[in-house]
Amino acid sequence: MDVYFFDSSGIVKRYVNERGTTWVIGVTAPATGNRIYVARITGVEVVSAITRRLRSRSLSASDAQTAISQFRFDFQNQYRLVEITPSLITRAMSLAETHALRGYDAVQLAAALEVNTRRLALRMPPLTFISADAALNAAATTEGMTVGNPNLHP
Repeated sequence: MDVYFFDSSGIVKRYVNERGTTWVIGVTAPATGNRIYVARITGVEVVSAITRRLRSRSLSASDAQTAISQFRFDFQNQYRLVEITPSLITRAMSLAETHALRGYDAVQLAAALEVNTRRLALRMPPLTFISADAALNAAATTEGMTVGNPNLHP
């Protein structure tokens, strides 16, 4: 069993077929026993990403509805949600300033760092941060995290 934190750009690949989808499906499959963490805001970001694909006609209405339904189910039943707290926002503001990150990217990284810090304090193995965003992955690496990019897996 491995532990992962997925940002929105990584986890959306489980629901929309694009580069890295097969790899993400393999990592997130319940049968693997892997623990998957996401920030609570990921719910909004993934539904938004799928809806934007519907509006741009790169996804059919049927496929979009299926993707959103499956995501909502997994969001409630499979993923471990990281709550957005005042201290997490304070850390995200610092990360945004230090690494020139977009707002929600900084929140995603702060959430991953919070979980990772807790794990390390309990002498548990670190998690792997998964994102398809190169700038966010660079910031995560600078912050000492192990990073995976699903776009590197066909």
